[in-house]
Formats: sequence, structure tokens, C-alpha cells
Amino acid sequence: MTKKLGYGKRMILLVTNRRDITVDYVVAELKRRQTPFFRLNTEELSTARCTMASFPRKAWSLSFEGRILQGSDVRAAYFRRPAAPADNLTISDDGEREYASAEWGAFLKSLYARLEGLWLNSPMDIFAAEDKPRQLMLASEIGFNVPQALITNDIASVREIAQAGPAIGKPLRQALINGDQERVIFTTRLEILRDRDEAAIALAPFIVQKEIKKQYDVRVTVVGRQVFATAIKSQEHEETTVDWRRGSRPDLKHECIKLCHEVEEQCLVLMTRLNLRYGAIDLICDQQGRLWFLEINPNGQWAWIENLTGYPIAAAIVDELEEIAFCPR
Repeated sequence: MTKKLGYGKRMILLVTNRRDITVDYVVAELKRRQTPFFRLNTEELSTARCTMASFPRKAWSLSFEGRILQGSDVRAAYFRRPAAPADNLTISDDGEREYASAEWGAFLKSLYARLEGLWLNSPMDIFAAEDKPRQLMLASEIGFNVPQALITNDIASVREIAQAGPAIGKPLRQALINGDQERVIFTTRLEILRDRDEAAIALAPFIVQKEIKKQYDVRVTVVGRQVFATAIKSQEHEETTVDWRRGSRPDLKHECIKLCHEVEEQCLVLMTRLNLRYGAIDLICDQQGRLWFLEINPNGQWAWIENLTGYPIAAAIVDELEEIAFCPR
């Protein structure tokens, strides 16, 4: 006997993967409120039975071992950390397996499109907001302090920034290098550039930016109109001075702070310009107490912030999802 989820109520869909600990906080909050939800771990999609009609928009369903999810039940959705649908290991031919994988990926994209208007942040808006040069441009237009920066693979342009004072380099987009040993590219202080570095720099564009001497880093987690600002005491440890993520120090101090009205409003305007309901904004506080914009992650992690500060971020996210779910259409 199949079990239809939602029971006629407004149901929230969580799109993620099995290992996503952050979404567990949302699950706990939804259970506390007794709000119906379905957690779709997308790597499991290839084990489902799926149906999607060409019309209407909500005419689709997924069935997992007797549990059936129908598009008509979904009233809000959270795009968190979906994984690619797993390969079907019963297919022995590599070409056929690749074909099936591509078809499941195409189905998933179509499913995402059917949920437009229901997302906390839509996948398309997340993708557009991940454009770091666009972020820097918008932040400057809005009025944030933004360090001088260039996106380049030209050693002469890198020197233009580096010769004016201390400079840092960071990836334009991809910070993870896959391979036999996974490696993370952290933000790095640029040392003296030599002519022999030209070929390496030319391999791919990256962001070179004036280094701001800082008191501490700031993570601003924005959910709807709620702004949760956290000072990260990165300057207390040598390895976290340039990039607070380096070293993964469990003793790195986090402190709740209040942003001035001007910067808080700038954060909210940036969210509006990027069409986001959720965003993780990275700022730094310089020696004079001024805040500088670095970047925004439209789908960044937040559970560790809630753990260390007590900020009710999961509750704020569920508030937004319930607002979407109850919005008349």
C-alpha cells in the first residue's frame, strides 16, 4: 500500500543529500512544529518510480518504496546540497550507464523548474548569485566598502595590485581540486612575484585583491529580513589570519555582534538585487572598525554558526518556507 505524503496539508520539500548535516537542523525544526515535509536525497532518485505530465505544472510524482511524493502537495522547497543521482549498478555497459545518468539529471532539472516560485532560493538564482565578479560589482554599486580587485590571469595586472601593498589571491569559483588527494585552495597572501610565475598565473583567471589588515572576520547570515552577524576571531591564530577556514580550528572564537544600520541595509539590498531569501555574506572588520565586503555565498553553510552562537537560523529558514507555503496563489 502506498503512503501519500502531506495528507492534504501544505508540505515542504527539502532537496539535499544523505550526508547533509545542516538540513538535519531544518528537519528537527519542522518536526517540532509538526509541519509536513519530505526530504529528497537526490542521489537516491534513480531508485524511484517517476511520472511527469507535460501539463499542469504540479502533475508529477516520485515513488520511493511505497512512499509517494506528488507535486500537488509541495508548497515550498529548500534547495540545499543535492547530489547527482547515483548510477544504476545493474547496468553493465558504461555508455548505457552514462546515458541513464544523464537522463536522470535531465529529469531532476525539469523537476526544479516545476518548483519555480516555491523555492527559498531557486537553483537558477543561486547559480547567478555565485558569480563573484558580479557580487563585487553589485556590492560597490550598493555602497559597501570593497577592496580593490581584479579578475585576471595576467601577471602584469596581478603586479598592479600587489605593488600597491599587500595582496591576496583566491579562486574565481572552484576552491576544490579533485584527484587522488582532494585539495582546497584557500585565500592566500601573494608573495613577491617573479617572471617565472607568469606561466602558472596564465593557466586560469583568479581574483587578486588588496589585502585589508583586519581585526576579525564577519559572517552575516541573512534569512528573509532577519540578519545574524557573527564576528570570527581569525587574528588570534597564525594559520587563520588570512583565511579563517584554514586549519579547521575547533577553538576559533565566534561572537554575536550587531551591524550598524547602514551595513545591515546594504546586506538586505544585496539580497534583493540577487533575488535571494537566504545568503551567507563574508565581511572583514579593519583596524579602524570599518567593514569591507568580500563575497556572498547564496547557499552557504550555517549550522556551525547556530551551534556556536545560539542564533535561531533553522527556525528563521522554516519561517520563510512556511511564509512561501501559505502565500496565496
